[in-house]
Amino acid sequence: MEYRSENRICQNCKKDFTIEPEDFNFYEKIKVPPPTWCPECRAIRRLIWRNERSLYHNTCAFSGKKIISMFSPETKLIVYDRDVWWSDKWNPSDYGQEYDFSKPFFLQFKELMSRVPLANLGNTNMINSDYANHSLDCRNCFLIFASIVAENVSYATGMVNVKDSMDLYKVMKSEKCYEDVLCGNIFNTHFSYDSDECINSIFLTSCLNLQDCLGCVNLRHKNHCIFNKQYTKEEYGKIIASYDFGSYKVLEKFKKEYGDFLKKQFRRFAFIYKSVNVTGDNIMSSKNGRMMFDIFGEVEDSRYVSHVGVGLKNSYDLYGAGARAEFSYESVDTGLDGSRQLFSVLNHSCLDTHYTYMCYGAKFLFGCIGVRNHDYSILNKKYTKAEYEKLLPKIIKHMNDMPYVDNRGRVYKYGEFFPVDLSPFAYNETIVQEYYPLDKKTVLEYGLKWKEKTKRDYQIEIKAEDLPDHVKDTPNSIVGKVIGCMHQGKCSEQCTEAFKILLEELQFYKENNLALPRLCPNCRHFQRLKKRNPMKLWHRSCMCDKKHSHHAEKCKVEFETSYSPDRPEIVYCEKCYQQEVY
Repeated sequence: MEYRSENRICQNCKKDFTIEPEDFNFYEKIKVPPPTWCPECRAIRRLIWRNERSLYHNTCAFSGKKIISMFSPETKLIVYDRDVWWSDKWNPSDYGQEYDFSKPFFLQFKELMSRVPLANLGNTNMINSDYANHSLDCRNCFLIFASIVAENVSYATGMVNVKDSMDLYKVMKSEKCYEDVLCGNIFNTHFSYDSDECINSIFLTSCLNLQDCLGCVNLRHKNHCIFNKQYTKEEYGKIIASYDFGSYKVLEKFKKEYGDFLKKQFRRFAFIYKSVNVTGDNIMSSKNGRMMFDIFGEVEDSRYVSHVGVGLKNSYDLYGAGARAEFSYESVDTGLDGSRQLFSVLNHSCLDTHYTYMCYGAKFLFGCIGVRNHDYSILNKKYTKAEYEKLLPKIIKHMNDMPYVDNRGRVYKYGEFFPVDLSPFAYNETIVQEYYPLDKKTVLEYGLKWKEKTKRDYQIEIKAEDLPDHVKDTPNSIVGKVIGCMHQGKCSEQCTEAFKILLEELQFYKENNLALPRLCPNCRHFQRLKKRNPMKLWHRSCMCDKKHSHHAEKCKVEFETSYSPDRPEIVYCEKCYQQEVY
C-alpha cells in the first residue's frame, strides 16, 4: 500500500504534527495504529516513566532489609532488594490474574503493579556502588546514573568506560576528568564540552586532539594554545601557572572570561559523525534516521529516539535502548538482543511483548510485570500458545472498544504508551524534568504528580560563602560536614539545600588543584544540563558570510538544528564549519 503524508492534531497538546509515508510503513510492519500524540508529547509521556536520579531509603518487603530504592515508600509499591528480586525465592506467575473484559486494560495493569514485587534499582553487577541507578558493571561509584563500566566515579550521568572522575554528563572512554559534558576519549581534562581525544586541558568546546590547551574553541590537532592562540611550550607553561584554579575566585573569574570568548565563536549546526541521512544532534556512526539525539552509534532506520545505540534497527520512539534490538516502539530502557518490544519499560532480551514492565528474557507477553524467562503470559498468568494467540486479538479489540480515559479526557486505546497517571513516579522525580522542565503549578494543571521535597533533619555547619577560597587551605576535617548549597533551595534544580564532601572527593580536588564546589550535586548536575541543547530541531540557514569554496557571499545552505533561532550563537553548516576549523 502506498501512503501519503498526513497532518493530524495531537490529542494532548492540540498542535499539528505530520505522519509521513515512512512512518505509516513502520506502523504497518509492527501492526500498531498510527500515534495520536505528537513526537514531543510522546517523548514526555515516556520520560515520566524513567526515574534515574531520585533515590530513597526504603525497605525490602521480602527480607525487611533497609535498601536504597528508586521507588519512594510513599508509592506503597512492593519493592524487593535486587538480589532477592532476581532470585528464585518468588515467582512472578504467582501474581497472575484473569483478564477482565468489564474494565479497561490499563486499570487492570495498575492493579497488577500494586501487587507484583519490583526491583529496587535498575542495576546489574555493581560493586561498592549502592547509590547508583540504571547502571551496569561499575565499581566504587557514588551517585552515578545510566552508566556502563565505571570505576571510582562520583556525581555522573551517562558514563561509558570512565575511571577516576567526577561531575560528568555523558562522557565515554575517559580518565581523571572533571565537569565535562558530551566528551569522549579525554584524559585529565576539565570543564569541557563536545570535545574528543584531548589531554591535560581545561575549558574546551568542540575541540579534537588537543594537548595542554586552555580556553579553546573549534581547534583541531593543537598543543599549547590559550584562547585559540598558539604559544611555545615554555610560554604556555608560564601563562598557565598564572591561572590557579584551586582558588574559587580565580575559577569563577575565568569562567566569565571564557564565556565572553565563547559567545564570539561559530558553532557547528549539529554534531553528526560518520553518519548518513540523519537529523538530530550528537549522532555517531548511524544512518537513515530522523529526530535522533545522543546516539552512541550503529543506529539504522529509526526515528524519534534518544540515548540509544549499539545495533538498534528499525525502531521508533525510544529512550535508553539498543544493544542489537529491532522493531521496538514506544519504550524506555529496552533492548539487549530483543525484537518487537512494544510499549515497554525496563524490558530486555524479549521477543514480541506488549505493555510490559521489568521483564527479561521472555517471549510473547501482554500486560506483564516482573516476568523472567517465561513465555505466553497475559497479566502474569501463563497460557498455552494456542490460548494466548486466541485471547490476544480479543484483548486488543477490548482496548479499542473500552479504552482507558485519564483525568484530562485523553483516550488510551491499543497503540498508546502507558498513561502518565499510572507512572509510579512524580513528574519532578524523573528525567522528563531535565529535558522538559516545568514548575509545580503547571505540572498539577496538567493533571500530573509532583513530589514535594523530603524534609531533611540536619543543621548546616558551613555556609558556602564561608568555605576556604583555595582548596589547599581546606582541612581534612571538612569531610562529612554539612555544607549549605549556594542556591539555598531557591532554584528550580531539585536543590537539596545542603551537601557533604567525601574524603575521596577532597583528595581529588587537591590532587587536581580544583576549587571546592559551592553547589549541591543536584544543582551541579542541572548546571551541566544547561550546556546541552534541547531535543528539538529548528529549520535554519547557515550564518557564515565569509568566502568559501561553495559560496562567495553569504552561505545559503539550510539545515535542521537544535539551536533555536532566538539563541545568540553563530551557527554554521557542516561545509563552512569544516573549512573554518581545518
